Formats: sequence, structure tokens, C-alpha cells
Amino acid sequence: MHWIDYLIVLASIAAAIGAGFFFARRQKDTSEYFAAGGHIPAWAVGMSIFATLISSVTFLAYPGAAYGGNWILLVQGLMVPIVLVALIGIIVPLFRRVIRLSTYEYFERRFGLFARLYSSVAFTLGHFSKSGTVFFLVSMALATFLNINIYTIVLVLGITIIVLTLLGGMEAIVWMDVAQGMLLIGGGVICVLILMFGIDGGPAELFRIAGENNKIDVGPYDWSLTELTFIVMVLNGIFYALQKYGTDQTIVQRYLAAKSDRQAKKAAFIGVFMSVPIWALFMFIGTALFAYYHATGAPALPDGIKADEVFPYFIAHELPVGIRGLIVAALAAAAISSLDSDLNCISAIAVQDYYARFKKNVTDRQQLRFGRWMVLLSGVGAVGVACLYISWGGEGVLGTLFGLYAIFSAGIVGIFLLGLFSRRANKQGLLIGIVVAVLFTAWAVLTKADKNGVSMIDMGEWNFTHHKYMLGVYSHIIVLVVGYVASLFFRTPLADKELTIYGYLEEKRKNEA
Repeated sequence: MHWIDYLIVLASIAAAIGAGFFFARRQKDTSEYFAAGGHIPAWAVGMSIFATLISSVTFLAYPGAAYGGNWILLVQGLMVPIVLVALIGIIVPLFRRVIRLSTYEYFERRFGLFARLYSSVAFTLGHFSKSGTVFFLVSMALATFLNINIYTIVLVLGITIIVLTLLGGMEAIVWMDVAQGMLLIGGGVICVLILMFGIDGGPAELFRIAGENNKIDVGPYDWSLTELTFIVMVLNGIFYALQKYGTDQTIVQRYLAAKSDRQAKKAAFIGVFMSVPIWALFMFIGTALFAYYHATGAPALPDGIKADEVFPYFIAHELPVGIRGLIVAALAAAAISSLDSDLNCISAIAVQDYYARFKKNVTDRQQLRFGRWMVLLSGVGAVGVACLYISWGGEGVLGTLFGLYAIFSAGIVGIFLLGLFSRRANKQGLLIGIVVAVLFTAWAVLTKADKNGVSMIDMGEWNFTHHKYMLGVYSHIIVLVVGYVASLFFRTPLADKELTIYGYLEEKRKNEA
């Protein structure tokens, strides 16, 4: 790395810290701190959604996946617009009408306290583990580029994200996401142009090599659920979209930051329809890398290099001074834009679902103070998880812990769909559905063989053999089906129409009349 590259990276980090201080003076209450006072324009909220969805993991993983295989992982993202078009008009006004801040307040209003606690704990554990993982992965990459001790990278990134989130609140996060999103797009486009015109024959030769090796493809198209196939990714993508846009606090909280229902829906569409092309862009980078290193007279790669290491190698060895710094800054920006959202939303959950829920008569000022403390503690905790990953090599105990998290957070989308589409479903039936889903998930996780063919519990022909991506699909369906059927055995009043799709349809008919 040239000193100019270091300067560019440091400037991007300094900008994030500066944004925290700049917006700090406006953070006077929880509405401003967690939802930016509901006055952010739709295009900025949309850019923020985009920057949150495109994490540094995407930056590194998608090119590696496309280099080593094809574009099948993109199928998940392609399902998001389809689901969004069908449901966003219902989801956005529902949440803006029935909750104050926490997504899981809706779950309590629909199914009682247990549903709220179960879903909020699942979100918190999932995003807390994810933030530690992102810290670890991006720090590994940055340490290689910058030739700086990895623990130093973790510390600097951690301080930057904590300061931005702690001081600036959601408003600082949104506007930094806008800048970081543009940096990410710019970095990706520059890499594509260099790769396309960096080989003899230019784009035509690139597409010839990619075509001969079936690199721009989303197969296999077998009707198999045991391997990574097109149908597996379609099913996984549908539930991924529902989980992100219907149950994920990081997205729902941005609906609340928009000025109106119409603006929030517009923001959701902007976020998604920006994300899909950029997911494709980073897939194309992987394909272009394959063509670049397999073209006539191409530079030689080190022996034994893995597919997910090729893009970082290209950045470090093939990009010119300045451009290299820009790409590394984009990688850091992708991490910051994802992690700052996690910290703010975890704090919002702690305030709304626990502190204000169980401690009566707390003032807004007390909630704000508690929220800031939670941002600090969550940030320190995420840094700690990243350091554990480093010391344990990213495997071992943490892998087991995250497997347990998968077991005890099963079926969140099923809860949402059950509440949205059935007035007859009740908390008793839901509880039975969750218990069955947890038991199923435990069996599947414990008996599913890893890449070495080893499972934690070997039940022979009774082992779970379907692809791991199907695990989430099944758990959601189990909660939905078992929860509904079990509800029929309990006599309870029908749910309030306002909390279901039927309230939306009734209001729509009135407006049309």
C-alpha cells in the first residue's frame, strides 16, 4: 500500500467519526436517536437500506463464489423484488401504524409477550453474532492490505463504528450510509472496468472465456433439495426477503425514519432495486477475475490460492496507487454501514422490548441514556466476539454457539406470516408451532453432516440430508402450518383486523369507494 492509499482509507474512517460528532447535537430524544425524527427523504432512506444489505461479506464472498462456481447465490437476491412488490404496500403501513419503534411490538400485540421476547432475542443474538463475524472477516482482509496487526484493525474499526452510532444516532447512520453506498458502487464499477479492459481482446474475450466455462449461470436446475440448486435458492430467497422486510429491525426501523407511508415504500423499492444490480456487479467481478487470470498471457496466481482469496489478491497486486486505496476504503465503508445499523437497532430493541417494557414510568431522557449505553456495550461485545474469532481461528466454540442460536431462533418468518394472514391464529397455537420448529431445527442441526461428512449426532438414515439453506425454509413453514392447526383447538376471540392483512384490505376498499 502506498501512502496515498493509506490516506484515502484514513479519510473515509475520519469522515465516519466526524459524522457522529456533527449529528450529535440533534440527538435529544429517542425518536430522533432511533428513527431520525421521521424526516429523512425517501432516496436517502433507500440508499441506507441498500448500504445495510450490501455488507463487506458481500464485497468479499460474492466475487469468490462466482470465481469458484457460478452466479447461483444471486438467485436469493432476485427473489427479494418479487416478494417486495407483493407485500411492501401492506407491511410498511402496518408497522408505521401499530408500533412505536420495535418490530417485535407487533408480535406482542398479535400473539402476546412470549412472541415479542422470542423474536427480539432471536434478532439480537443473530445480529450480535453477525456483527462479530463481519468484524472478523473484514479485519482479516484489511490487515492483509494495510500490513497492520489485525487486533489494531478491529480496535480502530470498533471505535469508529461506536463513535458514529453512539453520538450521531440513526440520522448520522443514514447519511453516512449514503456516502458509503456511493463509495461501494464506485469501487465495484472501477474494478469491473479494469478487469474488462485489462486483458487482450477486452470485454469480448472476457465473455468468451466466461461462456466456455459456464460462469454466468444460476444452475444446476435439478429438482433436488439436498444440493445447492436453483430451486433451493428460490425457496431460500423467498423466506430471506420476508425475514428482511417483515421481521428485521434494521429494515423496519428505516420505514419509521421516512416522512410518510408513501416515502417509506419508495425507500424500500430504492433499496432493493439498487441492491440487486450491485449483487450482480460483485458476481460479475468474480466472473471477470476468472477470465482475467485465465486469459492468454495472464498473470500467475499463487499456488493453492482459494477462490475467496483471489479478489483480495487482485486488489493488492493489480490495482494502481489511489485506486487500491479507494477499493480498500470501500471495503471498510461496507463494514461500517452494516455494523452501525446493527448496533443502533440492537440498542433500540433493548430500550423498547425490555427497558421501557418492564420498567414503568421511565422518561424519554432515561430511555435515551439507556440506549446510548447499550450501543457502547453492544459495540464492545462485537469487538470481543471478533477477537475470539481471531484467537480461535474462526472455528470451534463460536461455531457451536451459532448453531445453537439457529436452533432457538427458528421460525420467525412463520410467526409473522401467521399473524398477518390469519385472524384465527392465537398465542397458544403459536407456542406449539414454535416448540415443534425448535425441536425440528435441533434435530436438523445436530444430524446434518458438515463438509467432512461428520455430524454432531449420527442417526444413520434418520440424519437431516437436505441442503443447509432449506433448514430455515422448513422451520418457518412448520411454525406457520403447525401454529395455525394448533390454534383451531383453542377457543379465543379473532384478532383485531388492524393487525392483519384484512384490515389493510378493508381500508383499501373504503378508499376506492
